[in-house]
Amino acid sequence: MFAPTPHRIDTPTGRARARRHRFWRDHGALRTFWTNFAPVAPGVFRANHPDRSRLIGYRARGIVAVLSLRGNTPGPPQLLEAADCAALGLAFYTVGLRARAPTSRAELQHLFQVFRTIERPFLMHCKSGADRAGFAAALYQIGIEGRPVAEARHQLSLRFLHIKSSKTGILDHILDLFEQAHATTGIGIEDWIATVYDPVAIVAARARAR
Repeated sequence: MFAPTPHRIDTPTGRARARRHRFWRDHGALRTFWTNFAPVAPGVFRANHPDRSRLIGYRARGIVAVLSLRGNTPGPPQLLEAADCAALGLAFYTVGLRARAPTSRAELQHLFQVFRTIERPFLMHCKSGADRAGFAAALYQIGIEGRPVAEARHQLSLRFLHIKSSKTGILDHILDLFEQAHATTGIGIEDWIATVYDPVAIVAARARAR
């Protein structure tokens, strides 16, 4: 069996093929005019996956860094974005969050490390800007801005096409569990992630609650 051909964008043909992949297979066509763009905090914004033209527009608005929440997977959308950010002088960071299951503790801790070091103003995004971007935005508001969970959970809402009753409701459940722990003990979100957060237990608890 032959190994799959790696994606390449270092030739005109390869870049054109990658753009077609992003436009059709990665649903870039739906993101042409729909951006799901919104402010999260001063100097912090969220959106769905941007193409080069939108990155140019974001740079014109003063954004200097981009945080992809889709991980460092070497697929066409990620390769194109990394190359476009480099060409446009935008700092580029990646963190791998999950939308339908709990993200690992290590990756959430990595997210907060990036939050504390990334240049500002910055944009965070996932594919559609609904679930992973909403969860990360809520964590930013709770952990960096010190906002209550009741306020931060609005980042996960139908306004951004997040559907709590679907499998992505696991993200709301994580916020619920932290809110309960914070109300009882006063623990902060980063300490809770470091000492209490358990993806296996979270999945089991959600299954019992449904």
